[in-house]
Parts: sequence; C-alpha cells; structure tokens
Amino acid sequence: MDFFGFLGSYGLRLDEKGRLVLPAKWRAELAEGLVITKGQERCLFVYTVEGFRQRAAELRTSSTNDKRARDFQRFFFSGASDEVADRQGRVTIPAGLRAYAGLDREVQVIGANGHVEVWDAAAWAEFESSHEGSYADISEDFLP
Repeated sequence: MDFFGFLGSYGLRLDEKGRLVLPAKWRAELAEGLVITKGQERCLFVYTVEGFRQRAAELRTSSTNDKRARDFQRFFFSGASDEVADRQGRVTIPAGLRAYAGLDREVQVIGANGHVEVWDAAAWAEFESSHEGSYADISEDFLP
C-alpha cells in the first residue's frame, strides 16, 4: 500500500512509563525512528526522521535576524527528542514533553498528513468541538 501521509484519529493510553503504542497502520513509516517535539496548541508533533530533516531544512532558510524565527526555532528544537519504537510498537514520550502537552493517561493521536499529533484526549475534544463549526470557513482562507 502506498503511504498517503498520516491519516485518522486514535484514542489511546499512555502506560505507567509514559509509553505510547503507535497505531499499527503507522508503524512501518515510523520503524526507522521518529522525532517528537512541541507543537502548537499544546500538542506534540511526531515526525519520521526524514520528515524532521525536511522540516529542519525549511526552518534553516528563515533569517536569524528575525526574532520570531529565532524564538520559534529555539522552542521547536530544544524540545525535540529522537526516539525508536520497541518491538511492540511502543515509544517513550519524554517527561518534559508529556508535561508540555498535559499528557497523563488518555491521549488522542491524530494524523496530520506529514506528521502525527499527540493530544491530551480532553484537550483534543475541546479543540475539535470549538473548531468544527468553522471548518469550512478556515478552508476558504488558505486553500487554493
């Protein structure tokens, strides 16, 4: 099967060691390793190693004279952690990243095309509920 990007939404649980079992559909893409970092709206972004390399290359093109670009890069890269899933498809989410995203036990893992997002389940439900009505309006603002 061809890889069309990360798709779908999965309600999952972290175990007592802060590990997440990756959805089976995504394990092959993430088998060589992954990078977890801070995302917007207090979620975590999970990239394939290659996806993170591409994102890092894009960010290198921003001007170091731009304070907002510097601040973004500091936040994005200082929180990043490279990980490898174990044989059961479990990946440890570092404590600092769990704290940033408010992850305790119940999480929602969503496909976001080029990356995965990990949300506290309640925070995702609130985000989804508050943005569902404006879904059509949002697309008109930035889609060709």
